[in-house]
Amino acid sequence: KLDNEKEKKIYQKFEKKLNLNQSFIVAVSGGPDSLALAFLAKVYSLKKNIKSKFYIVDHKIRIGSTKEAKLVKKILKQNLINAEILSSKFSNKSKNIQSEARQKRFKLLFAKCDEFNINNILMGHHQDDLIENFFIRMARGSGLKGLISLSEKSKFQDKNIFRPLLDHKKEDLIFFSKYLFDFFVKDPSNSDEKFKRVRIRNLLNELKKNGLNNKKLLHTIENLKHSDDVVSFYVNNNIKENSIFSSKSQSMIL
Repeated sequence: KLDNEKEKKIYQKFEKKLNLNQSFIVAVSGGPDSLALAFLAKVYSLKKNIKSKFYIVDHKIRIGSTKEAKLVKKILKQNLINAEILSSKFSNKSKNIQSEARQKRFKLLFAKCDEFNINNILMGHHQDDLIENFFIRMARGSGLKGLISLSEKSKFQDKNIFRPLLDHKKEDLIFFSKYLFDFFVKDPSNSDEKFKRVRIRNLLNELKKNGLNNKKLLHTIENLKHSDDVVSFYVNNNIKENSIFSSKSQSMIL
């Protein structure tokens, strides 16, 4: 199914970016980004001959979400990708349902990691998510670390989180999913302005009309990452060169 030249290039870019030779778990929601991730990850695991496991998390927040999850599982199965549905429940009193969903999702995925002794999780975040996250953190008043917090690889509770699609545009992943599956889930919450991420997304669309496009924003984020690398380099060097162990007080002096 990678005979299409555009699809082949997307996979080659994905393979180079992931560069992982250990077993991994893939989080699948049913959106175009996660379906593209599932297919790319399956091809990668076959080529590298490593174990991969796929999980669809049904939060049961929306009516029909269970039916939707079963449909996603069926579509994946038709493409030789075996996925398991994990379910969670929410209280109606939750003030930040998206944050709670994220926490519950990680909890379920981490449990599967522990069950199968796997330390790597692949997430479907893409270029648009990177930019949206930057503005969400800016709205919170985050510092340098916070503004660049969404990275290609991070560590959380001793698990490695990989985001091999951060260089990919959402429009390319939509094309990918349509071409391969002729299907993807459209989440109605993606257009609900009660969620901050949706309001940020709408703001970005307005900024694009005034010349602030993704290319310029990505360049800004890259510059900030470089600044963070420089700060970290000098801080770490300072610690190495100026730290001493006091035998008298039995402590490190930084």
